[in-house]
Amino acid sequence: MSEEKPEVKLEPRRTAIVVIDLQKGIAGIPGGAPYTKPAVISNCARLLAAARATGAQPVLVHVGGAPDGADRVHTSTDQAMRSLGALPPDWSELIPELDRQPSDVVILKRQWGAFYGTDLDLQLRRRGLATIVICGIATEFGVESTARDAYERGYELIFAEDAMTGTTAESHANSIGRIFPRMGRVRSTEEILAALNA
Repeated sequence: MSEEKPEVKLEPRRTAIVVIDLQKGIAGIPGGAPYTKPAVISNCARLLAAARATGAQPVLVHVGGAPDGADRVHTSTDQAMRSLGALPPDWSELIPELDRQPSDVVILKRQWGAFYGTDLDLQLRRRGLATIVICGIATEFGVESTARDAYERGYELIFAEDAMTGTTAESHANSIGRIFPRMGRVRSTEEILAALNA
């Protein structure tokens, strides 16, 4: 018998909706499990629209950098990330479905996580934001890496489970079932929308 989860309560003006890597180059790569990328994009767009309507802070994170990749992480690994070849000029551009607004915070990162080497922590703290609702692609890479850093910095975390997707259903399930519940609260898009509009 599963334990009932407590209701999530959000104070919008203390909350950031952090969307990870919904950019043309990543959103356009086939795949995603257990949720399709269009489904994830739709749920992220709904969360951003609710944030703007209630006074929560949208934060749009994308990955990019120097054309030659010299400012990216280069270490020896047992399993290299899949090479994408030469990247098109718009690879790092945010997708239009996010409806970027002038008041949105936009963070350019150069690795999986959105905190290291960026001013994300500064931008959140100066706005008095203590809670992060996190979503995007991919669950086990950009989302999890950012979440781990946020947890270690003392932010309250809420994971929008159906507004993120992994490279495989198994890797998504591992993050959702084993990692994220130890760092915060895992909820559906509908539950988070209800909390923002309460």
